[in-house]
Amino acid sequence: MNMRLSKLENGLRVVTQRMEHLETVSLGLWVGAGSRFEAESEHGIAHLLEHMAFKGTTSRSARDIAEEIEYVGGDINAATSAETTAYYARTMKQDLPLGLELIGDILINPTFDSDELKREKNVIIQEISAANDSPDDVIYDLAQQYAFPNQALGRSILGTAESVLSFNGDDLREFRDSRYSADSMVFSASGALDHDEVVARVGDRFGVLGSRTSPIAPKAVYRGGVCRSPLRFEQGHLLLAYEGPSYTSSDYYAAQVLSAILGGGMSSRLFQEAREARGLCYAIYSFCWGVEDTGLFGVHAATAPDKYDELLDVITAELARMVETPPSKDELTRAKAQLKAGLMVCLESSGARAEQLARQTLAFGAPLAVADMVAKVDSVSVEAVQFAAKKVFDGRPPTLASVGPRDLDVEGQAWAHRLGADAGLTAV
Repeated sequence: MNMRLSKLENGLRVVTQRMEHLETVSLGLWVGAGSRFEAESEHGIAHLLEHMAFKGTTSRSARDIAEEIEYVGGDINAATSAETTAYYARTMKQDLPLGLELIGDILINPTFDSDELKREKNVIIQEISAANDSPDDVIYDLAQQYAFPNQALGRSILGTAESVLSFNGDDLREFRDSRYSADSMVFSASGALDHDEVVARVGDRFGVLGSRTSPIAPKAVYRGGVCRSPLRFEQGHLLLAYEGPSYTSSDYYAAQVLSAILGGGMSSRLFQEAREARGLCYAIYSFCWGVEDTGLFGVHAATAPDKYDELLDVITAELARMVETPPSKDELTRAKAQLKAGLMVCLESSGARAEQLARQTLAFGAPLAVADMVAKVDSVSVEAVQFAAKKVFDGRPPTLASVGPRDLDVEGQAWAHRLGADAGLTAV
């Protein structure tokens, strides 16, 4: 599918895929350094650094950056995750050089102007407040905090108001210079492009980047526990999670199929039982999220306060049933079809494809062939799914996070006992 990978002399990799039917191109630089590379005193600095990239360079003001990309109808943005930070743009095909130039400028030449930094800190504090107004955001951060306590992987990517306000321009430069290395970066592009031209332009713009020993994130240690947030919302939200496989694990694809069977759509076991048969919730779904050395497998739903216990009973019963009873062949077929359709949908978006190429290159050294990914999904057997269920759910301590209107402190002790979790982590 016109996918090509090259490597510059400084170690930076360039991966592209030409999509013949497009008139646009998505492009960006993915850095293998996200929030889990932060020290405790640096909580939130990776995200702040990403924000500040757009707040002026030695040759452009923040307004110049916005106006220059939008003058040609393009857009530019960035994102921080646990393991990566990405700076990306989308332009018409003839404007690829401009998109690439802007990404290079904001990454290599930021000024970290003190007035801009002060304003952007306030922007992030508003972002933190917005997340605290969202029960979905609150419960996921809470679950991750108790799944991976006292380590960067368990901390919110956004940081706290206190930590964000503590950083200055020198802190940002030090974090960038120590974590951003050419050999831990991938420049990815997808759409209307020529690979050799992209490589040449990336070399001209990013060849100045130095290469050093790539940063290594501290090894994750899963613990789990029962916890709740004091924030009050109308519904009772719950997230029940267990340690899942990393994306490098041989069980990863089986766990993805398992997730689809449990809570991947309207035909899934949890949706049929919790919503269709009992009317306990509007939506319920499962997820299987992996990083390099661990993962999280969870179920999330919200319900009325007086239905909370029943909903939790339904979820735990379905997890136990998956351990005890293998899925049917029809369930397996539907789950595989969902996963393969998701892969194909990704191929139809140049932005999604550019991100996929970059992340796979960072994780595995090269992009995975789509045919190989489809084959891995197809190879998952009924036995492999049940084995994955036993490995994830059977005997492992769970993480149960809850948010809502109830005072759950006392009930949390009972849930901890029922689930075999650490009752010492009942409330926050």
